[in-house]
Amino acid sequence: MITVKRFPYNLFQVNTFVLHDETKECIIIDAGMDDPMEENELLNYIESLDLKPVLLVLTHAHIDHILGNNYTAEKYNISLAAHPDCVPFISRAPVYAQTFGVNIENPKEIDQFLDEARDLKFGNSKLKILHTPGHADGSLCFYSEEDKFVITGDVLFNQSIGRTDLPTGDYDVLQSSIWEKLFTLPDETVAYPGHGPETTIGFEKINNPFVAIGR
Repeated sequence: MITVKRFPYNLFQVNTFVLHDETKECIIIDAGMDDPMEENELLNYIESLDLKPVLLVLTHAHIDHILGNNYTAEKYNISLAAHPDCVPFISRAPVYAQTFGVNIENPKEIDQFLDEARDLKFGNSKLKILHTPGHADGSLCFYSEEDKFVITGDVLFNQSIGRTDLPTGDYDVLQSSIWEKLFTLPDETVAYPGHGPETTIGFEKINNPFVAIGR
């Protein structure tokens, strides 16, 4: 069984997730830590449960979701995994960061590419990879059929969706991603978004003002 722990980090309150199972292996999704206090909070949680980080994963590569990549990869000597379409965002990160008054030097490059052809595995667990562009090229969601949850990044929020006015954003593409990849999941599936509180697929299908499809 996978345990999901959420940490809201940095100015943008990005949800950083630590997922672990009974083997104590864990993955870290969207490391958003931006100062030593946030880094220590994550470190203390991992050490308190005697977890073993095995992979750093991105839902997408916007600035707010990659601020803690260098620290995390170096601290735990783990690889960074993301969709190939995240590469341009990583390479341009120092320039993008300046726009938001954030400093990123030598951003961690992607070591392992992810796509829908294979599952994301750690310990005794696996997550189905869903390619869900529209908010940003390279956006991925991670679905656990067994534990009935999905990590949605900035694709789907509680009664909202990711913005589409940034580079590579496209509302029609995002809508299709949500309808075809997320709203086809069971209604009871818990959705953990990149910002804000969790929700369920069934609730969003009825109540989300941007993409609801009704009962």
